[in-house]
Amino acid sequence: MKPVGAITRGTTNPNRLRRVDNFIAFRCADRLRSAVDPLVVDLGYGATPVTAVELRGRLAAAVRPDVTVVGLEIDPVRVTAAQPYADPPRLEFRRGGFELAGLAPAVVRAFNVLRQYPEDGVAAAWRQMTGTGATLIEGTCDELGRIATWAVVEAGGPVTLTLSARLPVLEHPAVFAERLPKALIHHNVPGHPVHELLRALGRAWETEATPFGPRQRWLATVRRMRDEGWPVLDGPARWRLGELTVPYGVASGSAASHPGETATLR
Repeated sequence: MKPVGAITRGTTNPNRLRRVDNFIAFRCADRLRSAVDPLVVDLGYGATPVTAVELRGRLAAAVRPDVTVVGLEIDPVRVTAAQPYADPPRLEFRRGGFELAGLAPAVVRAFNVLRQYPEDGVAAAWRQMTGTGATLIEGTCDELGRIATWAVVEAGGPVTLTLSARLPVLEHPAVFAERLPKALIHHNVPGHPVHELLRALGRAWETEATPFGPRQRWLATVRRMRDEGWPVLDGPARWRLGELTVPYGVASGSAASHPGETATLR
């Protein structure tokens, strides 16, 4: 099967994807625990396989010890270089792209991949990666993983958007703008929902300045967003990690979730 896609830049660093791995362990735990084959695909792991190795270790510790991770790369040189890190059958590296090498995983992580593609190719890539029923976590982050955003995509369509930051280094939520997923980054202009979301988040952050540290400031910011009617999901246990998750339609304008609706916290 010929890989679908193009070779990406391959930039990676240890712990770069820790934030999204933590989220996957939370968001996809039930799915992986109930799966007959708890397979996770790490698509586009990059020039070194360190983040795939870390993903396998984190999910094994937090969700179930027999979880399997298969790292896929289009570049055969990267696949060959990753083999010394393989630990079959629980950690393997193969050549593959959006077709997922013919695998049918429960979960796919595709980070810093679609950012390098044209926006008009995103929807097709989403459909292909979720075509066998996988839950896709697709997003982007800075070089050290301190600022990240991602979408959860199921059945070819986006479900939620998460903004995540390492709070001690967060100066202002405006920094999320340059790390939005490919499907949203070019729409951060006045009049578009994602611009309104980031503007409201920035106002809340500025209003909630406090001497009690960045975590308390972020918690107060997220609560203010909720109190203003934004459909903030999850609850304080996730918020204190530096996360804000909303229905994807809040940022894209493609769904019915808008300020003023009630969100179910969990």
